[in-house]
Parts: sequence; structure tokens; C-alpha cells
Amino acid sequence: MTLYDLTAKLNNGRNKKLADYKGKVLLIVNTASKCGFTPQYEGLQSLYAKYKDRGFEVLGFPCDQFGHQEPGSDAEIKEFCQLNYGVSFPLFSKIEVNGPDTHPVFKFLKSKKGGLLGDSIKWNFTKFLLDQKGSVVERFAPMTPPSAIEAQIERLLGK
Repeated sequence: MTLYDLTAKLNNGRNKKLADYKGKVLLIVNTASKCGFTPQYEGLQSLYAKYKDRGFEVLGFPCDQFGHQEPGSDAEIKEFCQLNYGVSFPLFSKIEVNGPDTHPVFKFLKSKKGGLLGDSIKWNFTKFLLDQKGSVVERFAPMTPPSAIEAQIERLLGK
């Protein structure tokens, strides 16, 4: 199985085939609107704006499993992200990243790159960088700012 075999529900309720992102460098992030790391939305949007025309996508997956920091509905999350951070990258419907109801996208990502303390996602804004073939290149901790990933994105995109 590859990432491209999976489907996820977008924030607007429509299903999105991840195969639509074939050939793109991806940064997949579990997000939250009421977290100490929430300002990272700004950095994620900045990377997206800078590199989207070169084949880069940020995919945001809101999750409410950590400290109830994503309590809103999909519509509220989208509005918050657009109003406060100008988010224009794809946001998906709220999911779970750990436990029995882990979304298949995060099951796949965690199976390819475990964290320091095993496969579990430890907090919001864990980031997975994937190359154009859908391979997980790196996993970044929540405290890693998006700007710290820029050099690796550039390498994957090629100068």
C-alpha cells in the first residue's frame, strides 16, 4: 500500500484521492486551532505560498486528541484558519491520529517513520515530509518550526 491508495475527506465534506498529489512534495501535518503551536499555521502558509507553484503541497489534518485543542466543527476550523492565518492550503475533516480510530493516512505515515518514543503522535503539529513518489522522507516534532524544514523542501523540489 502507498499513500496514493488512500482517500481523505476534505474540510468541505468531499472525498479527496491522495493520488491527486502524485509527483508533488508533501508536508502532512496534524493541526489544532487552540494550541501553543497554532501560530505555525503562519509558517505552513508561508511555505505553501512560496513553493506551491513548484510542486509543493501542505495538507492539514485537524485533530482534537491533544488537550481538546481543536474543539470546533470543520466549518469553524476553516474560518479560523482563513481569518487568522490566511490559510489557503487544503484542510481536511477532523480526524484521529492515534488509537483504534486512527485515520488511514496517519496509520501509513506512522508506519513509515516512527517518533522518538515509538509510532504514536505525541502532540499537534507533528509534520511528515514526503517526496514526489509518496515516500516519507522525514518526521518532524511539533516544536520544529516550518521554516526549519525549508531547506529540505528545496532539496526535494530541486533548485
